[in-house]
Amino acid sequence: MELSFKLEENERELDTLLNVKENFDIIKREMLINSHRVIMYYVDGFVTSAIMQKLMMHLTTIKNFGNDKEGDCEKFIKTGVPSVEVDPAYDYETIATMVLSGCSAILAEGFGNGAVIVDARSYPARVTEEPGNDKVMRGARDGFVETLIFNTAMIRRRIRDPKLTVKYLNVGEKSRTDVSVVYLDGKADPVYVKQLISKIQAIKTDALPMGHQSLIECLIKKRWFNPFPRVRCTERPDCACASILEGSVIVICDTSPEALILPTCIFDFLQETDDYYFPPLTGSYLRLVRQLVFWSAVVLTPVWYYLVTSPEIVPEWLAFIIPADYGSVPILLQLLIVELVIDGLKLASLNTPSVMSNSFGVIGGLLLGDFAVQVGWLSADVIFYMAIVSMASFTQSNYELGYALKFIRILTLILIAIFGGWGLLLGGVIAILLIATTKTVNGTRSYLYPLIPFNLKALTRLVFRRKKP
Repeated sequence: MELSFKLEENERELDTLLNVKENFDIIKREMLINSHRVIMYYVDGFVTSAIMQKLMMHLTTIKNFGNDKEGDCEKFIKTGVPSVEVDPAYDYETIATMVLSGCSAILAEGFGNGAVIVDARSYPARVTEEPGNDKVMRGARDGFVETLIFNTAMIRRRIRDPKLTVKYLNVGEKSRTDVSVVYLDGKADPVYVKQLISKIQAIKTDALPMGHQSLIECLIKKRWFNPFPRVRCTERPDCACASILEGSVIVICDTSPEALILPTCIFDFLQETDDYYFPPLTGSYLRLVRQLVFWSAVVLTPVWYYLVTSPEIVPEWLAFIIPADYGSVPILLQLLIVELVIDGLKLASLNTPSVMSNSFGVIGGLLLGDFAVQVGWLSADVIFYMAIVSMASFTQSNYELGYALKFIRILTLILIAIFGGWGLLLGGVIAILLIATTKTVNGTRSYLYPLIPFNLKALTRLVFRRKKP
């Protein structure tokens, strides 16, 4: 609905729309300049007080304020507002959205059916610091924060190319959450960029309460039985910039300290930023070790359990894997119990004060494992193999992938208990089918790319760290 030419009518509509009387933090500031009424709307806590004070002082010094016979607020913006970001607005919805986003709205007699929107906001924000879940041994120590404009600035700082495009979008009928699509024009696939922007614009939801995770769930209709991650996230600006330069598209959501990297394939999750802060030989070695340890941990306990349940097929040189003491509880139940205990320790560490969390996790695990073996509940072999699996899960930073493989591991153990060797094979088939049928925001690219469709050059780059030209 467009503004009226009468200030009193505009004032009444905005007072109702913003619910000024009930909201103590929405400020309505009235001034009288050259016998003309001026009304300002803004949210306390979002505006920079010093800038607003200077702006008000400047308005009082304008001698011909409100004498514009044509009522053109755009003319006043060009001649009377000394601020960096100023725009006109001509409808109530736009004004309300901008005010609730942190901007200030100025209405006055002489502006006609327009208002002046001044961007003098300053969101509460924490200091940029190294992400706790994505640390590196060498390299930059800054990370994304919950403020969108800060995150885009950290990307601009690293890529000073005019072709770097930051597309602004708005998602959520009630939250009006700011979302930015960042890509390098000429490097990213223009068809994919257009499709992605169209998908985001087509989202119908009230709000994005959980930031990037809510955005992911709106973009992809996830099947509950498929736990594999659909989108790769990063809290590191250097990782996001490297992906942009390779042709990927970055999606940043306000209130979220993580950026989405699109398109995403499953092999991308086994890359880490540290690989590129070391020479190619060292980076390739670290990548190979990570992949070897991670994938071997997926099959370690199922294969061991199968061999324990079928000792007749175990050769003599592998006889040491058969436990000397099986414990009082069946091996399968022992493995499942330890899987649950490990997750219980993780949850307990999250709710433990930071100064005690590391000690709690280590000491708690040692004490529980030692007591369980002494009492006779668990076998020492189970504790040993599950300790290896637990350590291997930390070789990559994506929790969703770690839990997806945990669920596959547990399912395979249960299938082995029911069907024996065929259960081990069936578990592997189910894992492959789930990965192959995972739906993402990849456009025409498969989740198994560069394996399907096969691309030897891209596959080699994923396995080995290549030298930058």
